[in-house]
Amino acid sequence: MTTDLHILGICGTFMGGIAAIARELGLQVAGSDRDVYPPMSTQLQALGIQLSEGYDAAHLEPAPLEVVVGNALSRGNPAVEAVLNRRLHYTSGPQWLSRAVLQQRRVLAVAGTHGKTTTTALLAYLLDRQGYDPGFLIGGVPQDFPVSARLGKGDYFVIEADEYDTAFFDKRSKFVHYQPFVAILNNLEYDHADIFPDLAAIQRQFHHLLRIVPATGRLIVNGEDTALAEVLNMGCWTPVERFGFGAEDLDWRAELLSEDGSRFKLWRAGTAVGEANWSLLGKHNVANALAAIAAAAAIGLDPATSLQLLSGFGSVRRRLERIGEVHGIRIFDDFAHHPTAIATTLAGVRASIGNARLIAVMEPRSNSMRQGAHRQALASAFQAADAVHVWVPPELRWDAKTALSELGARLTTAASVLELIANIATSARSGDHIVFMSNGGFEGASRRLLTLMTDSQQRPMENGP
Repeated sequence: MTTDLHILGICGTFMGGIAAIARELGLQVAGSDRDVYPPMSTQLQALGIQLSEGYDAAHLEPAPLEVVVGNALSRGNPAVEAVLNRRLHYTSGPQWLSRAVLQQRRVLAVAGTHGKTTTTALLAYLLDRQGYDPGFLIGGVPQDFPVSARLGKGDYFVIEADEYDTAFFDKRSKFVHYQPFVAILNNLEYDHADIFPDLAAIQRQFHHLLRIVPATGRLIVNGEDTALAEVLNMGCWTPVERFGFGAEDLDWRAELLSEDGSRFKLWRAGTAVGEANWSLLGKHNVANALAAIAAAAAIGLDPATSLQLLSGFGSVRRRLERIGEVHGIRIFDDFAHHPTAIATTLAGVRASIGNARLIAVMEPRSNSMRQGAHRQALASAFQAADAVHVWVPPELRWDAKTALSELGARLTTAASVLELIANIATSARSGDHIVFMSNGGFEGASRRLLTLMTDSQQRPMENGP
C-alpha cells in the first residue's frame, strides 16, 4: 500500500504530533528519525505508524505521496538528497498542518521565548474542560491529556507557536504559517543563536506574526516586556490586551497572595475576578495563567470559571516535574535552558521551600547555550541555588569554570553524567531539593540519580554544615 505521508524527523514532539493528527485524518503514515526510542516511538507505533531508524534513502521506497521534512534536517542528509534527486513532493510540518487542518479552524497560537508549552497546555485544558473540544499541538507531554496532539471536533485549534525556522528550504519562523485568530506573546528575549544574529532579528519575525492576525482577532501581550512593546511599535492592526503584575491600567493583572505563586488574585480592567490556588510554582507560571485566561476570554470563556479550573491543571511533564524522593531528598526534572528560565524556576522553588538546600543541575544543551550566547548571564541565574552542578560535554565551545567562576565553592563541574550524579550523590543530604535542568534528555541523569541513591546502602546526612 502506498504511504500517504512519510515524515522525516518523526520522533520529535512537533513532528510526532503532525503524525498523530495525520492518522486521525485517516492517512497512512510512516516516518524516519535518527533516534527511534520511547515514549514517542511507542505512541506512534500504537497508532499504526511504521518507523524506520536512520535516514536511509531506501526508507522512501516505494515513493510516498508526500514527504514532510523536519527542520532539523538539511542538505547532505541522505533522505533529503533522495527527496530532491527523485523529485518527490515535499513540504514542511508547519506548511502541511496549515493546509490540512488550520485553514479550516480558528487558531489560538502561543508565542514567546519562555512558557510556550505550559501556556499552550493550559489554554487547551481550559477550552477542553469548558466543552469546546479543541484540537491542539503541544510541544511537550501534557499531564491532562493522553496525547500531545489531537485533531479535536471543535472550531478552535490551540498551537505552540515556535519562532524557530520552518525547514532547510523555508527560513521563516514556524509561526507565520499558523494564521492565528488569537495570538499570545508571552515574552521576548534573545535565543536561538544558531539562526538569529541578534534580538532585532527575532523581533522582525514576531512582527511578521503580528501582520497576519486579523483585526477581528486579539493579541494577548505581556505588558511589562519592553522587547514586545518595540514589536508592537513596528505596527499593529489588531486589538491588544496586556497582562502583567504592576501597573493597574493593565487589562489583566495578577496580585500574588503567596511568594511562590501558588496563590494569586486576578484582576480584569481594575475589577477583581477571584483568587486561584494551584500547584504550579513561580511568578512566570502566574504570567502563563494570565495569558491563557485572557486568550480563553477572547473567544468567550468566563474568566472566573477559568480561574477556578487552574486548581485541577496538571501542567506538562518536565516542567518542574517531581521524579521521586529518596532519603528525604526530592528530585525534580525541568526543561529550563535559558538564563531567565533557570532563574525564574529556581526562584519559584526557593520561595516554596524556604531555607532548605536547593541544588541546581544543568546540561548546557541548546544551540545557544553550547555556542556560549548566554554564558555572561548564566552565573546570576543560579542566585537562588545553594549548590550548582554543571555537566561540561566535550563539544561545549566555552569554558564553564571561567564563565561561572563567581559561583565560587557553590560550583562543581563534571566531564560526564556518571561523574555528575556521583558528585551529587556524595554531597546530597536529607531535606535537599535537586532540580535537573535541560531541554534534552540529559542522559536520564535525574532518574539515574534516583536509582543510584535508592540502591545505595549509605544514607545521606540528616543535616550538614
